[in-house]
Amino acid sequence: MSFDTPNGTRGVQMPPAEQMRQMNAGVIADIRAGGSGPEGMNALVLTTIGRRSGEERHTPVAYFPLGDGSYVVVASAAGSAKQPLWYRNLAAAPDRVRVVVAGNEFPVTAEELTGEERDRTWNQITAVSPAFAQYEQDTDRTIPVIRLRPVARTQG
Repeated sequence: MSFDTPNGTRGVQMPPAEQMRQMNAGVIADIRAGGSGPEGMNALVLTTIGRRSGEERHTPVAYFPLGDGSYVVVASAAGSAKQPLWYRNLAAAPDRVRVVVAGNEFPVTAEELTGEERDRTWNQITAVSPAFAQYEQDTDRTIPVIRLRPVARTQG
């Protein structure tokens, strides 16, 4: 669980933060109500703890289900030179994460994939979602791939 992938030096320009918040608000509401995100894509709401503020942060992120019940998300920031803020928040508290998938909320543990596992998973993602391959071309940073593993619920 490294979470140490550095920023790049080139990439696309992201929209202003306020514009992103406004766009994300509708997507988050849709997912919380049981939807799957924009135009039927698989998206979840990722809830992290702000590494500086300590406040909850909610971000819609495309996801890819794995056969073991976990999910993979990609810290692409659409090919920006910088890692998305949610990636930094995951790095600070990978065990204090929740997701909402199609209206269902549950805790997960985040783990950055590395080496062959990252490369294999990245190839599977870009095969079904070619936009991510373009994001990789738009920047010179390695785009992190993160596994979100549901936390086993204990009986009590």
